[in-house]
Amino acid sequence: MSLTRSPITVGVVLTFAIAVLGSIGPQAHEIPGDARVQAFLKPDGQTARLLLRVPLGSLIDTELPTTDGIMLDLPRVDTMLSDVAVRWGAAHVELYEEDARLAEPRAAQARIALPSDLSFVTYERALAQVTGPRLPNDTSVVATQGFLDMLFEYPIESQQSRFSIHPRFELLAMQVTTTLQLIRPDGVVRGFEMHGNPGLVRLDPRWLQAASRFVVSGFEHILDGVDHLLFLVCLVIPFRRFRTLVPIVTAFTLAHSVTLIASAYGMAPNVGWFPPLVETLIAISIVYMALENIVSPGLRRRWLLTFGFGLIHGFGFSFALRETLQFAGSHLLTSLLAFNVGVELGQILVLVLIIPALEVLFRHVTTERVGAILLSALVAHTAWHWVLERGTQLSLYQFQWPVLNAAFFAFTLRWIMVIIVAAGLVWLVFGVLLGGRGSPATGEAARRAQLFASRKRSP
Repeated sequence: MSLTRSPITVGVVLTFAIAVLGSIGPQAHEIPGDARVQAFLKPDGQTARLLLRVPLGSLIDTELPTTDGIMLDLPRVDTMLSDVAVRWGAAHVELYEEDARLAEPRAAQARIALPSDLSFVTYERALAQVTGPRLPNDTSVVATQGFLDMLFEYPIESQQSRFSIHPRFELLAMQVTTTLQLIRPDGVVRGFEMHGNPGLVRLDPRWLQAASRFVVSGFEHILDGVDHLLFLVCLVIPFRRFRTLVPIVTAFTLAHSVTLIASAYGMAPNVGWFPPLVETLIAISIVYMALENIVSPGLRRRWLLTFGFGLIHGFGFSFALRETLQFAGSHLLTSLLAFNVGVELGQILVLVLIIPALEVLFRHVTTERVGAILLSALVAHTAWHWVLERGTQLSLYQFQWPVLNAAFFAFTLRWIMVIIVAAGLVWLVFGVLLGGRGSPATGEAARRAQLFASRKRSP
């Protein structure tokens, strides 16, 4: 019995064979898990010099010549370095002077560097490496190790201009970190660390540019912070009138502003256990507020309690803001205040959405008291799991009592001053501006109590 080989059968067999052979053949470079790009930018006269160092293992679709499939063939590699530098350097960087994008740079130099080379520690050493002699031809360099060092020169109008950069190295690895040092004409060095594709980064922003960036950052942070949102929900459940909530939310904003600014100026404890301690206390604050909603819905003087918890939440904001503050330039205080404005705007948006939703829930689905208990119990359950998780992380740290020296007493004195400032803000807002009448939340509770009593007396 003979087998008939149809064209379709032959095509299927050949396709399968090619696929199998391809699977056991040479593999393309896999995308690395992480990569670090190092960069220096120095405006000098009418030229801005950009130094870049990229790992060779991240040049995933560039086949560099090798002698045995492993070691680089340096003489042949050197002949194509300029093209590789343009492809993996200049093509992945956009540089701006003021608001105008600079023209394509000139690839001045490109070098292969050994994995052990540490020249990209300072600008001077990096420049000497890129402009210095090439590696000897007999140097052993693994094709997936070492670095590609590049020097690009951009024509600029003035070294006093303000520069911005948009690095786009996210294709080099799953996680890419770009470290950049800007060497200003006055010798001041400003460092940046960016992840993935950070967008346009203004290296020396004006105050309005810094403020607008941090308003957006604060707005996005409050919407992304689930714990802070649940804390706001706990505040809203008993009091759903904007007039009532204004002093409560204001107290929270004033409090977290105090500790956020103090932390940004280096006044927070610089110890490993402090961040997990703050995160644990934030979770505890949510549990407490939720339980108070269940047990005591009258909630007199809630603004004062909110102020105390707001001091803790301010440290939490500062942890999220640490990496972003590098983009503030010389406008640190402006950026901090702008961040708080963004947080306040985010809180207002949350209130605008939550209050009507609660009104509909309590009016058409369940009674106010039952609904408040159920929602608060759900929030308390969620936050309690956070307390356990964060408490477990905190227990991994060993607490050590501070040494009673001059530095400790200076640190304590600064925080005493912060507490005095916080107390002054409380007195100014709730003592002077409100005429000593206390929080409107108290008036709201009294109004409800009087309404309940009048209904009870009525036949």
